[in-house]
Amino acid sequence: MKPAAIIVVLLAVAISAGAQNSAPAAKNQNPAQQAAAGAPPQGKRPPQAKTQPEFDAYKAAVANQADPAALEKATDDFAAKFPNSELIPLLYRTTMRGYQSANNADKLAEVSGKVLKADPDDPEALVNTAEAITERTHDTDLDKDQRFDEATKDAQRAIQTVETDVPTGVAPEQVEAYKGLLKSNAYSVLGTISFNQEKYADAESAYRKSIDAFPQPDPVVVLRLALSLDKQNRYPEALKEATRAVDMTQEATAVGKLARQERDRLAQLTGAAKPPAAASPSPSPGSAPAPANPQPH
Repeated sequence: MKPAAIIVVLLAVAISAGAQNSAPAAKNQNPAQQAAAGAPPQGKRPPQAKTQPEFDAYKAAVANQADPAALEKATDDFAAKFPNSELIPLLYRTTMRGYQSANNADKLAEVSGKVLKADPDDPEALVNTAEAITERTHDTDLDKDQRFDEATKDAQRAIQTVETDVPTGVAPEQVEAYKGLLKSNAYSVLGTISFNQEKYADAESAYRKSIDAFPQPDPVVVLRLALSLDKQNRYPEALKEATRAVDMTQEATAVGKLARQERDRLAQLTGAAKPPAAASPSPSPGSAPAPANPQPH
């Protein structure tokens, strides 16, 4: 599991605990009441059950969280029984993260759509949907431009809503890491869309924002930045980033092989000496390979 995924899991635990501890909590202060009492609201109000039966059904559903498929089925049933429940997005979000941890891209995309149906501003689901659309869009698709437009809107919306749709009751450093991770992923999607549209300067800008947004940059994004600079004939800058990607990866990995090919090619173009072979670093947990085109995540 990537460090980024660990952050998401920690937040999921915190949010789930908040929901479990608030049910049914009709007497809790809402944000307006908090403001009137002199305490400004922090993020979104935690979801609450309206009745004890609703809360009991929620607890029964969330007990399946170790099995994403079982949790999805239980959530579908819960949503049918309590269609106006505030807990529906929470359950689908937990399901979404379960499929993410299991590296099930198809189900991740499907359940992200269910999250957005319940909460159109959810930043995690927006990013996941944008990634899925971009990954599944090809040059030969007749609706390629429309699909890229849709993914762009989702990624841009995620960058906005991650500032407002944050959980309460979570340590500030976790919230900032959560926001940085989602922004990094959203900018990575925007960079890949621009790259595939041959807008290499825009791709470069987005990839740099992706790298700056999170303290542990993804070597895939660093390599894609190198490719964007390469396409602009800015070979010395591209070589610097390709070398950085090499330093972050192991040679035996897919992204490591591509990074070394790009570095060696750029070194030949610029006349730079090929650096001596160094011991490969430990692999970044969960690092994804960088497709040659490059397609995202």
